[in-house]
Amino acid sequence: MPEKTFVVPEDTPPERADKLIARHFPEVSRAAIQRAIEHGKARRADGQPLQSKQKLFPGDVLLIDLSPVPAPSLRPVELPLDVLHEDEHLVVVNKPSGMVVHPGDGTGDDTLVHALLHHCGDNLSSIGAPARPGIVHRLDKETSGVIVVAKSDAAHHGLATQFAQRETGKEYLALVVGVPREKSGSVKLPIGRHSTIRVKMTVSEKGKSAHTDWKILETYGNSFALLRCVIHTGRTHQIRVHLAHLGYPVAGDETYGYKSARHDAPPAPRALLHAEKLSFTHPVSRNCLCLEAPRPEDFSSYLTGLREQFGGNAVA
Repeated sequence: MPEKTFVVPEDTPPERADKLIARHFPEVSRAAIQRAIEHGKARRADGQPLQSKQKLFPGDVLLIDLSPVPAPSLRPVELPLDVLHEDEHLVVVNKPSGMVVHPGDGTGDDTLVHALLHHCGDNLSSIGAPARPGIVHRLDKETSGVIVVAKSDAAHHGLATQFAQRETGKEYLALVVGVPREKSGSVKLPIGRHSTIRVKMTVSEKGKSAHTDWKILETYGNSFALLRCVIHTGRTHQIRVHLAHLGYPVAGDETYGYKSARHDAPPAPRALLHAEKLSFTHPVSRNCLCLEAPRPEDFSSYLTGLREQFGGNAVA
């Protein structure tokens, strides 16, 4: 996106620069806008650099270049990794909740990629480098569980094809607020970017097809239910959006409707979603692999508390 002249509309109330620019350029994230401002790529017509918190007024003329700022080269960082499987072509990791998969706007040097650069050295697929070497698919920051990373380009191409053609098996555990009337169900509703809140996704006719199957494993009174979800597509926030649309938001997921004050139980420690199983065909050996990540301690402890408070009823 080359530099362009932007005039603050006359009907615009005074507002800080980063927020105002974000509203008028919704295709660019606010973090990217702040980074552009920090790098001097947004300035007044007289050449004076803009500050993020600086107020803008109707009629102000700006020169803005919102093209991506090149990502700095990444350094390996020694971080603990729970490796479930590894060979010369790929590595499968049990990602902890709280770890971002790859660097982006506003992230630090504690992502999974930083840890993999230390663990694997130069033995990561060059596809996606420098910011996303080896990354074939992603998990949300708060979601824990199984993720596969390619160490060779051949493995990367093979895995990417399987994910694109929906040939992988992906099973999640999700604790939801409320108990569905049916023991199982299927959601086939398209998902797209929210029209006004860029960090959110939503069910939308203009979105991409998305398919989630779910089944109740255990209920906790009438307050919560533990579901196993099988996803046949891999849309951003898919399970979270589909379950919230049904009226059963994931416990701890404040982005999609969870509010701890509405429940007698203690607040959930995070969005309680766990990628429990991932199955795929090894892209080189052609062996079938099925990797499973045990429930993390915070997830298990919260379920134990619910059983003590509401009782637990396993569903056949």
